[in-house]
Amino acid sequence: MTTKIYEKAPAKINLLLDVIRKRDDGYHEVEMIMTMVDLADRLEMEELPRDQIILSSQAGFIPLDEKNLAFQAARLIKERYGVTRGVYLHLDKRIPVAAGLAGGSSDAAAALRGLNRLWQLGLSTAELESLGAELGSDVPFCVRGGTAIARGRGERLETIASPPACWVVLAKPPINVSTADVYGRLRANELTRHPSIPRMVEAIRGQSFADVCASLGNVLETVTLNRYPEVRQIKECMVKLGVDGVLMSGSGPTVFGLVSKESKLARIYNGLRGFCKEVYVVRMLT
Repeated sequence: MTTKIYEKAPAKINLLLDVIRKRDDGYHEVEMIMTMVDLADRLEMEELPRDQIILSSQAGFIPLDEKNLAFQAARLIKERYGVTRGVYLHLDKRIPVAAGLAGGSSDAAAALRGLNRLWQLGLSTAELESLGAELGSDVPFCVRGGTAIARGRGERLETIASPPACWVVLAKPPINVSTADVYGRLRANELTRHPSIPRMVEAIRGQSFADVCASLGNVLETVTLNRYPEVRQIKECMVKLGVDGVLMSGSGPTVFGLVSKESKLARIYNGLRGFCKEVYVVRMLT
């Protein structure tokens, strides 16, 4: 009987995203605080007797070849550790695509964790994170999970305490935002206000939900909100509907609202569904 391995691939949100400068290698130096929410893809892995990688999914709108990060992760780990057996991966896609929620990166991280188990490679989390860094800036964090400060390109991680438990409302307008375009238009040296990492860390350490909401910040909003009025509209709508804290995640276009009282959720959800089809109500993973 063949062994099947299952891995969850949760979405991430940025509680804070700051860009320090553009680096000589073309990437941007960032400081972020990232955490995970209970909206997740699920990856099923099964060994194949022949030496090939097959990826399938119920989602009809994602690539199932080397353009897919989970496929790339399987190929990387096979080549790096000389694995001559094949693998069949099935991706049950739940996280919206190109949404600023690191769905593809989390899928890649789940593939690395799962194949490490399937092929009994005995790799440490640090080794898996290092592999992940070759695939994308968010992959090391998605390998590790939890809540962390990310520096450099996003690959230098420092685990911190989880934020206070709360509800998270995610709303993604029906547009795609190019991360490269948003970073390309950002002028980090012209920013007047940078969010404060120490302030957010202190809010989390003190488990103050109000202070976490007050410390949210994402410098990429200065670009995305101006270029995509739909994102600004969702943010304003969330504020009117009574979320406690609101921010765009990553380069967008998804906006998240933090909510402490469950009694508010139905009104917020219904209000957003008025002009945005993709709305999710999930818990913070703490």
